[in-house]
Amino acid sequence: MKRILLVEDDLNLADGLIMNLEGEGYEVVHVSDGSVALTEFSRGNFELVLLDIMLPGSDGITICKGIREQGHTLPVLFITARDQTEQKIEGLVAGGDDYITKPFDIAELLARIQGIFRRVAWLALDKEQSDNFEFDGRSVNFKTFEASGPGGVVQMTRKECMVVKYLTEREGEVVSRDQLLDAVWGYHIYPTNRTIDNFVLKIRKIFEDDPKNPRFFETIRGVGYRFSRDV
Repeated sequence: MKRILLVEDDLNLADGLIMNLEGEGYEVVHVSDGSVALTEFSRGNFELVLLDIMLPGSDGITICKGIREQGHTLPVLFITARDQTEQKIEGLVAGGDDYITKPFDIAELLARIQGIFRRVAWLALDKEQSDNFEFDGRSVNFKTFEASGPGGVVQMTRKECMVVKYLTEREGEVVSRDQLLDAVWGYHIYPTNRTIDNFVLKIRKIFEDDPKNPRFFETIRGVGYRFSRDV
């Protein structure tokens, strides 16, 4: 039974989510105040955090950053309002794995959660690559999310690792933004392609000597990106 930490201050919404998630076989722990979310998180062994962005006490993005700063890599799914486009992007860059916009259908939420767990399994199990991928003195571990580059050792997020994994598995191929969105997030409905661009920018800062003139993670104008190693 997978354990989910639900952080939501709308008690009516929370009650409905708990009923439906428990009906699908998940164990749910609920807190309504952001100020106690990290404390409750530290008490349990969770597989997913379902996290509202707008909360009393502490907002969801701050909570997500706190989880990542503690070294935890479990997936975080944000619950957002329809007009929170910038916060959606900020949340994803901060380490969130996905988001769902209020009002939403419970079937969509369950599909998002199932998709997250499938992609977690894809990242963990790979017959083509070992856990540790190395290139030109750089490395990334797809199990621990630890990477090393010119600036030293860095802890990456799950999504950053998934973007790197997808590109490196297709070395030399041009990969479109839509391909990355579909593979890493599972759907195309995102605020702008800037979501992917922001992730690639962070990845370049980890692995490139000069992020503004990338050698490994190239932009193919009008199409997407390509990973290649110097010969």
